[in-house]
Amino acid sequence: MATSHVDPHQRSQDTRRRILEMAVSLREDRTGGPVDHFLALLQDRLPLWLSILHDLAHSTGKGCVSDNLLPIARAGIDYYIDVQSAALPAFTSPNVTVRFRQAIKDTGLGPYTETAPLAAYLAAEQRLGRVRSDVDPDASARLLIAGCFHRAYIEMFVGADASPSREASAREIVRELRLEPVPATPAVA
Repeated sequence: MATSHVDPHQRSQDTRRRILEMAVSLREDRTGGPVDHFLALLQDRLPLWLSILHDLAHSTGKGCVSDNLLPIARAGIDYYIDVQSAALPAFTSPNVTVRFRQAIKDTGLGPYTETAPLAAYLAAEQRLGRVRSDVDPDASARLLIAGCFHRAYIEMFVGADASPSREASAREIVRELRLEPVPATPAVA
């Protein structure tokens, strides 16, 4: 199955451009506020995060699926810790939140942007028999992202020592998705 190749640099530049488009609709009367800080951080971090997710496609059929997902979970936790700390003060105004929602729709940078490459990887591995046939790739992608987001949220509000380390959390998130087929047990004679 042939897939179109998108230049990673071009994808990153396109993501940055769409974030700048969001900035126009979210711009506050004053510059340098929490919304500007959030958008600057998002412009810096989101292209790398999306690149990591898209690069996962290169691991299809190689190594162990869980081992391939572990760096994704680690990067996801790190990404959400960085971005959430700037997002919270930016969205104290309902007006900003409503404008942000519209900007997300207008720029196509919604949650699907993160889950689509992950779900595509899981579906490709499933076709190869390396992910269980009863797994829903889209739901599993959302669960992995949600686990990363939750771990970051807990660390941000309660502290890093309130839960397992980032590494242990990443391993738990991937392990508990239970994606890989269970090896068949030999028949007893």
